[in-house]
Amino acid sequence: MYQGIKTVSFEEAVKVVKSGDRIHLHSVACAPQGLIQALCARGRAGELKDVKIQHLHTEGDAPYSGPEFEGVFNLESYFVGANVRKNTQAGYADYVPVHLSETQKLIRSGIHKVDVAMIQVCPPDKHGYVSMGTSVDATLAAVQNAKIVIGVINPCVPRAWGDAIIKLSDIDIFCEDDTPLIEAHQATLTEQDIAIGRNCASLIEDGATLQMGIGAIPNAVLSQLGNHKNLGIHTEMFADGVLPLFKKGVINNMNKKFDKGKIVSTFLMGSKEVYDFIDDNPGVAMMDVGYTNDPFVIAQQPKMTAINSALSVDITGQVNADSLGCKFYSGCGGQLDFIRGAAASEGGKPIIALPSVTNKGVSKICPTLLNGAGVVTTRFDAHYIVTEYGIADLYGKTMQQRAKELIKIAHPDHREALDQAAFERFGSHYHFIQK
Repeated sequence: MYQGIKTVSFEEAVKVVKSGDRIHLHSVACAPQGLIQALCARGRAGELKDVKIQHLHTEGDAPYSGPEFEGVFNLESYFVGANVRKNTQAGYADYVPVHLSETQKLIRSGIHKVDVAMIQVCPPDKHGYVSMGTSVDATLAAVQNAKIVIGVINPCVPRAWGDAIIKLSDIDIFCEDDTPLIEAHQATLTEQDIAIGRNCASLIEDGATLQMGIGAIPNAVLSQLGNHKNLGIHTEMFADGVLPLFKKGVINNMNKKFDKGKIVSTFLMGSKEVYDFIDDNPGVAMMDVGYTNDPFVIAQQPKMTAINSALSVDITGQVNADSLGCKFYSGCGGQLDFIRGAAASEGGKPIIALPSVTNKGVSKICPTLLNGAGVVTTRFDAHYIVTEYGIADLYGKTMQQRAKELIKIAHPDHREALDQAAFERFGSHYHFIQK
């Protein structure tokens, strides 16, 4: 189909994989589903064993992570997404705890030597270049360091600019597909979401540079920024919520120190409207995760405001974001990259935003974290904690002052029990501490 390019079937392409190899899969919406299914077919046929698979978050099926392929495929993911969560918690798949900024370093340093990289790209231009579209992250490092790169040419992959652009010569084996990329659509915001968004928005100043992810809370925050001015985006990912603000001119990226006038991200996940938005758009730079998530780069953006979520926060400010007790739920991601970068930015604000309770009514502000829970943002790094009930500013506060701050933004049904737990922990002097 493409002049001068010989393409092969998925089944033919995956024959290059040998037992003992390490495979890197393209991330999020660009996970190459055809190659994944063909690879699993080889596994079912008994042709492979001890093949390591690594990736960040991926959308779509991940059959290689399950018990059927025990001893055949060993998943060592950099993030525990919904499609591999159950199998990871059951022990059939494993997880590498690593800051998102350093995922590329594991590959470039040779700690994780990649034998085969499997990616999706847009059709080539007249100059012999293709784009990795919605996901650059650590996949660029895999392309640059793998022994063999298999590229699926897919016209549904947007031609994103920045580090997403690679040469045809970087790819060794070509396949073709025209399957649309998996989309993520915005859920309807609840009153709780909007309240959290409003509280976060009150901390965002005109001229700020923003980092936030996907989901109800980021979208709720963005929905409250319609009257702001001169906002910029330097983030690890973005979704549909950014588009209305960009079209309105609220987001113009003109106050940024680096990449002035451009939205910068390393991957994204959203609707086809988002994918179309980045297609051949020089105003969006999809960059290597070693750049987007470098705390030194982040710190130099003016008024850098980082908004991240959490599973729970204890009354001293320890933030758990990757596990439910001993069960891994997600990962470190780029939370600490941006928390520390924002803290070092002039006028920057590191924010952790979460609902006050779970869907079952359990308080997310807790006396202590669950046994085995991972601390992603330490109490030394915590600044602003936001729920639908307000904002707790922990920076410079003592332990007892922090407890008071956090309890006042907890759900009212849990404040008395939290207050009693704080009193038991800190002693009689606690009751004399001012909020």
